[in-house]
Amino acid sequence: MVNKVLGLTASDQTSLLRFAILGLISLVAIGSRLYSVIRFESVIHEFDPWFNYRTTRYLVDNGFDKFWNWFDETAWYPLGRVVGGTLYPGIMVTSATIYNALHLLNIPVDIRNVCVFLAPAFSALTAIATYHLGKEVKNATAGLLAAAFIGVAPGYISRSVAGSYDNEGIAIFLLVFTFFLWLRAVRLGSALYGALTAVSYFYMVSAWGGYVFIINLIPLHIFGLLAMGRYSNRLYVSYSTFYVIGTLASMQIPFVGFQPTFTSEHMAALGVFGLIQLVAFANFARSLVPEEHFRVLLRGVIALIFAAGVGGLVLLTMSGVIAPWTGRFYSLWDTGYAKIHIPIIASVSEHQPTPWPNFFFDLNMLVWLLPAGIYFSFRELTDNHVFLILYSIFAAYFAGVMVRLILTLTPVACVLAGIAMANVFETYLSVHDVPAGSKAGAEAISQTVSDKTRLAADTPPAGQAIEDTDPLPVPPVSPTDPTVSHKKDGKRGKGAKKGAAKTADSSDSNAGSTSAAPSTQPAVPAPKVLSPAFKRFYALFPKFVVMACFLFFTSMFQWHCSWITSSAYSSPSVVLASRGADGTQHIIDDFREAYYWLRKNTKPDAKVLSWWDYGYQLAGMADRTTLVDNNTWNNTHIATVGKILASDEDTAYELARHHDVDYVLIVFGAMLGYSGDDINKFLWMIRIAQGVYPDDVKEEDFYNSQGEYAISDDASPAMKNSLMHKMSYYRF
Repeated sequence: MVNKVLGLTASDQTSLLRFAILGLISLVAIGSRLYSVIRFESVIHEFDPWFNYRTTRYLVDNGFDKFWNWFDETAWYPLGRVVGGTLYPGIMVTSATIYNALHLLNIPVDIRNVCVFLAPAFSALTAIATYHLGKEVKNATAGLLAAAFIGVAPGYISRSVAGSYDNEGIAIFLLVFTFFLWLRAVRLGSALYGALTAVSYFYMVSAWGGYVFIINLIPLHIFGLLAMGRYSNRLYVSYSTFYVIGTLASMQIPFVGFQPTFTSEHMAALGVFGLIQLVAFANFARSLVPEEHFRVLLRGVIALIFAAGVGGLVLLTMSGVIAPWTGRFYSLWDTGYAKIHIPIIASVSEHQPTPWPNFFFDLNMLVWLLPAGIYFSFRELTDNHVFLILYSIFAAYFAGVMVRLILTLTPVACVLAGIAMANVFETYLSVHDVPAGSKAGAEAISQTVSDKTRLAADTPPAGQAIEDTDPLPVPPVSPTDPTVSHKKDGKRGKGAKKGAAKTADSSDSNAGSTSAAPSTQPAVPAPKVLSPAFKRFYALFPKFVVMACFLFFTSMFQWHCSWITSSAYSSPSVVLASRGADGTQHIIDDFREAYYWLRKNTKPDAKVLSWWDYGYQLAGMADRTTLVDNNTWNNTHIATVGKILASDEDTAYELARHHDVDYVLIVFGAMLGYSGDDINKFLWMIRIAQGVYPDDVKEEDFYNSQGEYAISDDASPAMKNSLMHKMSYYRF
């Protein structure tokens, strides 16, 4: 009879408990991302989020039509920017939809607060999506563990704290949810789930340029399964549905347009789509053509199509019909490409190769649980596990090449860690309490003790040669054998010796042996019988040790995640903080004060020249016209700004007036020792300017006679005369 609690069956109780745990994980995921709001205020962080916030406010104030056709003449002066056609609108549309829904419910909220808290809210959805992904590939236990990991993992928190209003804030949820729907579609062979995968992929395309990872990983999964000989109608239905609907839907985003049909990043998906059609046709033709003829025909067709496909791809790429890999994607394969050919990409800190400590910083114990999860996936190599293995390998490689891509590694690391820990829990938390009088339990313990006793008895003393005789087979002695008597103190009496002798004689006769055992062979002692309490301790102690270790590591993981989130990822770059010798906190609000001064003390049409890092913040907070910003679409324009800052005052003045510049903004750390100031990144400005103006700007001119990049008294003449150096040290 099933026991009921609150009128619920055991299965209902389990479901309710899982729901409660998942809800708690979601609350922890949201709460752990609110440090910045508690310590500072509700403010937009970093640089790119300020552009997203500005465009979202424009969308809310002016409607979708004007937003879609918005031409911003205050950006990239005098060129301007077609905003609607040069961005991923997913995060803006999401925030505007939430804002309008809340106002429809008469909940007054400012659009800024919606933007600030959007990423923490989506982190809860990411935890739920990760639970379903883990449940799809393993079971509910693995799903809950994976959700708990991703809820607090620093690798994901770094892009989803309150105020981090960037595309990744919603994109990681869409990445995980798309993969879950894809694996469900593959398992069921469902056109419905294939279509849902395409819809989720469309949302992902609208939100983040990282959608390219999805449109390459899913075809790789299909190709791997085909290479393993695992073709089925399920694969054909799911991939064909996903690719057709997903590609057509993605082309509705103006920034993407027809790229899926002519860019190298999308050719793998197209090639696999054609390949699976051929495999499906071959399986159909197999039933119509004799086997021998089919093999010959198949070899010829495959060779012909492969040669035609490769030749056509090379020809179309060389002729310019298919666009080659962009510099940012090409730098993933050739790590030194960007530094040599496109220094503006290499100048971004998040595009640098990942130092090894960063993996432990952002993943902690997930680093060693990830390979354990891969091992368990290989042990049960289902179609879903093949996907996880491929995902983990490529995500780990890309995370090593570019530090920001640890973000894409974190979800699969959490899922594989959940699989590993679920297997550990299944092994070490399964307690089978055997009754004291159970024959199976007694035989199991006695067999172990008997084997050890017999091994000790058969081993000769030290220094004694081992006789070249075949030992007589000695069967294990059961503790229930009536010929064996036991005392409470564990010592053997005479009856035990006689019983052992009888057992040995019986063994000899049963084995059919005609010769007696050597007289030098000692008698086999009877095994000790363990008490029921010791049996239970003997079975549970190793499990207790293993689970205690995992509990310790898990608690340390939680402590590490909380500390990293609080100290490293919850400080808005637009507001700085420091601590005095007595521990008091000092707020450094120079950035916002400078932008506020520009907003209040300059003309509305004033043009401000600054390095591209500050373009979005100038437009968002100062509301002034800028020459360059963080979009970095025009390398020549950025190089011109770098040339102005690297030139002497007279040359810089002429160039600045030529571009109608009214003010020049630089950031200087001065006595504060701020390491992120412009004089510290000045060398990258010189390199970018040299790439476009090699005759006017030369990097070697800014090194002193010792070949050092110096900014003090021993700096080179070119450095001392540059506009950047003179503005930084003016009246210093």
